[in-house]
Amino acid sequence: MVKPIKITIIGAGSASFGLSSLATLLREPSLRGSTLALVDINAEGLALVHKLAVRMNREWDAGMVIERHHERRDALDGADFVACSIEVGPREELWRRDWEVSKRHGLNQPFAENGGPGGFFHAARNIPHILDIARDMERLCPKAPFICLTNPVPRLCRAVAKYTSIKPIGLCHGIAKAYSTAGIALAEQLGVEAPPLVRDPHAPHQGNYWEVVMGFQRQVEQVVDIKAAGINHFTWVLDIRDRRTGEDLYPAMREGILAAPHEHEPLTVDMLRLTGYLPVTGDTHIAEYLPYTHDPVTKPWERYRIALYDWAGAARGRERMWGEIERLAAEGGPDLERLRHAHSEGVYEVIHGIAHAANVYRVSINVPNHGAITNLPDETIVEVPAVVGGMGVLPLRVGALPAMIGELCRREASLVEMVLDAAVLGDRRLALQALALDPLAGDLDVTRAMLDDYLETHRAVLPQFNGRWQL
Repeated sequence: MVKPIKITIIGAGSASFGLSSLATLLREPSLRGSTLALVDINAEGLALVHKLAVRMNREWDAGMVIERHHERRDALDGADFVACSIEVGPREELWRRDWEVSKRHGLNQPFAENGGPGGFFHAARNIPHILDIARDMERLCPKAPFICLTNPVPRLCRAVAKYTSIKPIGLCHGIAKAYSTAGIALAEQLGVEAPPLVRDPHAPHQGNYWEVVMGFQRQVEQVVDIKAAGINHFTWVLDIRDRRTGEDLYPAMREGILAAPHEHEPLTVDMLRLTGYLPVTGDTHIAEYLPYTHDPVTKPWERYRIALYDWAGAARGRERMWGEIERLAAEGGPDLERLRHAHSEGVYEVIHGIAHAANVYRVSINVPNHGAITNLPDETIVEVPAVVGGMGVLPLRVGALPAMIGELCRREASLVEMVLDAAVLGDRRLALQALALDPLAGDLDVTRAMLDDYLETHRAVLPQFNGRWQL
C-alpha cells in the first residue's frame, strides 16, 4: 500500500539541487499520491523547476501534488521529510574570495571548500540559515529528518544536531570516486575497461564527461563491494571485495595503484603508501584535512599538482544547467525519458527507506556516530555504510579506524566542534582558536591577520559576527 507523504525541498530553485534528485522522486511508484513542496527565494529559478516538475508529474503519471512556495514556513508545515540544498551566494565568487584571502597572507590553501580557513568561513556563512530552517522545523514538522545536500556536510549536520532537536542526514556522492580508482587498478582482474576520460581526467573532454565517469563507476559497483568510513570528504576504504567470489581485493588494488605512474592523484597515492589505506575522494578534498600540502618552502602543492577549483567553469556549468532545465520544462521540449534513468543522489532512497520501512542499504551516509566508528566521539557526524528503514538510519559498526587515520579524523572532529561554537556565537576568540587548530595553520600573527581579513571581506554574509543574528 502506497503511503502519501509530504516532501519539502528547500533550495529547489537552484541548479545545485539537481535534475537527478528531482527525477528520482517523481519516477518512483512508492511516492504516488505524495506532495512535493518546492521552496526557494529565487523566484525565476523556482518557477522553472516547478514547471519541469509539473511536466514530469504529468508525462510520467506520477500522481503527485506539486507545490511552489517562496516562504519556507508554508512548505514546512506538516512535512514528513525536508531536503535542503541552499547555499549563500554568489557561490563561486565567495568561494574564490576564500582562496584569495588566505593567499594574501601567504597560505596556499588547497580547494578551500570544506577544511582550512575557507572551510571555516564556508560553514559560517551557511550555518545561520541552516539553523533558522531547523528552528522552523522544530515548530512545524518536528519529526521530519533534515536531509542535508549542502557542504560542508559534517559541519552543517553537526550544527543541526548540536543546536536543535532535529535529526540530520547528510548525503554526498564522493564514495563513487573509490569505485573509479579501484576499477582502474583492478580492470583486468574485474573484466572492466576504463574509458580514456576516466583514466586521464585532464585529457580533453569529449561528450558528457560525468555521464562517462558515472557509467564506469556503476559498472564497477556491479562487481565490487567497498566499505569505507571516516568524515565526509575524508573517508578511507577499509575493505574491498569481489561481489562474485567474496575475494579480498585490497592487496591487488594496493599493488596496482602503487605500481602505476603517479601522474593522477599523487597525494592520494602518497597517503596510501604512508597509511596502507586508500583515501576515497581524491587529492583536492583530502588536501583540506592534511598538514602536508602548504609548506611555503617545499611547496608541496607543486609536487602534488593540487588543482584549484575552476570557479569560472563551475559558473558556466551552472548556466548550461539552467539552459537545460528551461528546455526540458518547456511544453513540447526534449523527451524526458533520459531523466527516468538518472543516477540517484540518495534523497529518494532515504525517504523511501524510512517512510516504507524498506531497509535500503546505502554504501555511504552521514549521521551521528553513536559507536559506528569506535575511536571517534559519539556525537561526530561520520560517513559510513548504513541501512535506512523504519527505525531511521542504522549505521553499520565498522569498528576502529586504523591508528593514524583515526587520529587525523579525531582532530577534525574536535575542530568541527570549535568551528560550530565560533560560527554560532559569532565569537572572534573562538574563531581564532579554530583557525589555529586547523591543520593548515602556521604563524599565529599571520592567522590573526587572516581572520581580520576574512571577517571584513565577508562582513555582509556573516551576520553573527556583526550582531545581526543569534540562535
